[in-house]
Amino acid sequence: MTHNLGDSKVMTVAKRKNIRTLLLLMRLNGYKVYDKPYQLNIVGVRNKSVIPNKFDDILYVFWKNDKNKWEGKYYTITTDTGTYWLKNPMSKLGAALLKEGQYVDAYKIGLHKGDYKALVQQKPVTVFRDYDRNAILDFNNGKEETGLFGINIHRAGAKGTTINVDKWSAGCQVFENADDFANFLTLADKHNALYGNNFTYTLVDERAYDRTVKRRTLYVVGLIGLGVLGFILYKKIK
Repeated sequence: MTHNLGDSKVMTVAKRKNIRTLLLLMRLNGYKVYDKPYQLNIVGVRNKSVIPNKFDDILYVFWKNDKNKWEGKYYTITTDTGTYWLKNPMSKLGAALLKEGQYVDAYKIGLHKGDYKALVQQKPVTVFRDYDRNAILDFNNGKEETGLFGINIHRAGAKGTTINVDKWSAGCQVFENADDFANFLTLADKHNALYGNNFTYTLVDERAYDRTVKRRTLYVVGLIGLGVLGFILYKKIK
């Protein structure tokens, strides 16, 4: 379940993303990029699928190694609330769905619900309430709210792979596989030892990624077109 970025066996759109594109996307949005050795960039990518209750999102973790080269891994997660909590929200305002954006130093290593080690929220984040999952991903349906809601980054089951989100997420970012989560925590522990117990989480929508790829493609095509046109004009003038 854990993979290196750029793995040739990766097939889906979400998993074909690479460090370069994620870095470009972050910089275009004015997000912080951490580039000290083994300082983690943690980026969740929300799938554009509208199927509820599935672990269909990706968490990317990447860092620079001792040779100043980017390395990274990705894991299957959910960034969305499970069906149970969509129908039975904890808050009278509705179920929470984390808003796309970057939350600088919003997380630390702690105990999820006092039970096991995870990344727990320590600074305010922004969520949408009463999110409508019946159509496309639409962030304009519910009321926006910022605060401390316990939107943690944790695992589902204690062992193996969990199939459905169900009660595992009421807005948290949740790992599908327990071994993946344990692997992620080893990276977090190294970051903590080097840079302290503060972690930034960035959440992007797959549509934002697609728009970035299209802009890059149009830019490259435009440069090639201008180059060809310039060459043709040069030949004619000559």
